[in-house]
Amino acid sequence: MREIDLPPVRRRPRSRITPARIGVYAFLVTAALFFLVPLYVMLVTSVKPMDEIRLGNIFALPVSPTLAPWHSAWQAACTGLECEGIRSGFWNSVWITFPSMVLSIVIGAVNGYALSFWRPRGANLLFAVLMMGAFVPGQVMLYPLVRALAAVELYSSLPGIVLVHVIFGMPMMTLLFRNYYAALPEELFKAARIDGGGFWRIFFELMLPMSTPVIVVAAIMQVTNIWNDFLLGLVFAGSDHLPMTVQLNNIINTTTGERLYNVNMAATILTSLVPLALYFLSGRWFVRGIASGAVKG
Repeated sequence: MREIDLPPVRRRPRSRITPARIGVYAFLVTAALFFLVPLYVMLVTSVKPMDEIRLGNIFALPVSPTLAPWHSAWQAACTGLECEGIRSGFWNSVWITFPSMVLSIVIGAVNGYALSFWRPRGANLLFAVLMMGAFVPGQVMLYPLVRALAAVELYSSLPGIVLVHVIFGMPMMTLLFRNYYAALPEELFKAARIDGGGFWRIFFELMLPMSTPVIVVAAIMQVTNIWNDFLLGLVFAGSDHLPMTVQLNNIINTTTGERLYNVNMAATILTSLVPLALYFLSGRWFVRGIASGAVKG
């Protein structure tokens, strides 16, 4: 029987413009404008001289751009009685953020590893207490922490503010690492135990090498939270270790005559540069960490 070759059926191209697609793009554009418009206003205002700012057109590009406000915000703006800019707050934030991040990640990793595989007596109760601590408002614990740190002579000191950030970050870090380790095959742990591995050997030689995704996620979360913190730094850091956010508040609220909006905007951008740079440089690692199970529960 002779086969008949039929012409190929041409499918009608699907319309790419649908109500759902229009709604998605409208939401994305609106969300982008919501964040980009204030950033644009801050940027253009920070490079305008005060004569142009007085004209009142906040969206206009600068006619005579200048970096003098940035220089003043960094090392000449007044934060109360001192006029040394925001640079001292930057280094204070660095010394607060780095050890707080490292210690909270290390303690959270050990806690999550112990709760996932070793399951000591009372592990479920301990985990429940830690989770309760994650949902207790920080303001409730301020006064007890002030009294406790004052009793051990750590109040208004660098070790004191680092310890406070570690305490507040421990519940979330424990939850993060526990969920990550719980998703790993338990056979790996059992095989390591059969080979004679102990608690610390399994942790350093087996678990930590597989923990890169969750460590990246934890580092981004902790750096962002600690760097952007205002309340804890104001209460516990002391006058010699005030972080950048507190110094920014002091610059904005300190006025000697005319309010310098260009300097204030420059100081605000300088304060937010570290979290912004962190997200831009390691955003893909953050997405990989989430996709690999770092925040699954």
